Amino acid sequence: MELNTQIKKYRTDMNLSQEELADKIFVTRQTISNWENNKNYPDIHSLLLMSSLFGVTLDQLIKGDLDKMRQEIQMKEIQKMNRDSWIFSCLLILTIISIAPLFYFFGTYGLLGITVLFLVTLFYAGRVEKLKKENDIQTYQEILAFMNGKHLDEITKQREVGKRPYQKFLLAAGCGVITFLVCMALMQLLTMLNG
Repeated sequence: MELNTQIKKYRTDMNLSQEELADKIFVTRQTISNWENNKNYPDIHSLLLMSSLFGVTLDQLIKGDLDKMRQEIQMKEIQKMNRDSWIFSCLLILTIISIAPLFYFFGTYGLLGITVLFLVTLFYAGRVEKLKKENDIQTYQEILAFMNGKHLDEITKQREVGKRPYQKFLLAAGCGVITFLVCMALMQLLTMLNG
């Protein structure tokens, strides 16, 4: 981050010591030293006072930091999306595979285990959907671009927005069909093994 160098640059341009700057913005000299050595970050009130004192806009004072902060935030969002998507995918597969065995071996009591597993899977599905909504991504291509830290151009984005309604339907229908087929195959297999 560049704010520490910006503070030092503007302070020295005005021929102010750390102590003099500290007096003018109502903090300690140690606080100024910590900012300039990148040990911590000034609060918004201090940033506003410094931008006024230095005669620059807040944007000019923290310009380099804004881009880096945006990148850091986006990387955290991408990491969160990757983690939650992976957990959701594993839970979904586990739920699909466990329906038939739990029901076969435990009968109606197995439904309790299926319900708990389904609710946990639903929780992570909700987290993924929330992240998708916050970042305005829905289609496969939008999600893939986001997870790679890229942005779609405006024309491609509009095409993808047009695909959203039917892609969601196809995904839900496909998941339902796959779940049904896996459950039927597992029930058939369990019946053959115990029969």
